[in-house]
Amino acid sequence: MRVMKRFFLITDIGFIIYWLVTFMGWIPQEWAFKDYDDPHIVAWNWSFLPLDLLISATGLTSLYLLKRGNPSWKGLALISLVLTSCSGLQAVAFWAWMKDFDAAWWGFNLYLLLYPFLFIPGLIKTKKDIRIV
Repeated sequence: MRVMKRFFLITDIGFIIYWLVTFMGWIPQEWAFKDYDDPHIVAWNWSFLPLDLLISATGLTSLYLLKRGNPSWKGLALISLVLTSCSGLQAVAFWAWMKDFDAAWWGFNLYLLLYPFLFIPGLIKTKKDIRIV
């Protein structure tokens, strides 16, 4: 649990910082991804804002509920992890489709894609925890 909390804090606060830095235009050009100034790429990047902020909101809320002993933390944590993996997958798929490899951007997005799989099985470990509506 302590390890998952650290991952959530790093990821969720990291998303908030990334979007703040992006909004303020503080990313140095040499750190930016390819075609960072292309309006289509800018629009693609900003299309992640709602998803990433939802990930942060569900992740941080799940930690708050866990601290309060509220069992609904588990559902929000699972939502946050699944959305995090989706966010990473979308970015990796885009860069793969564009045939563009930048180790830093791929590294961040592979982290987002893969780290949730460390914790998802533990959140759905019993059949009674899985409910299909």
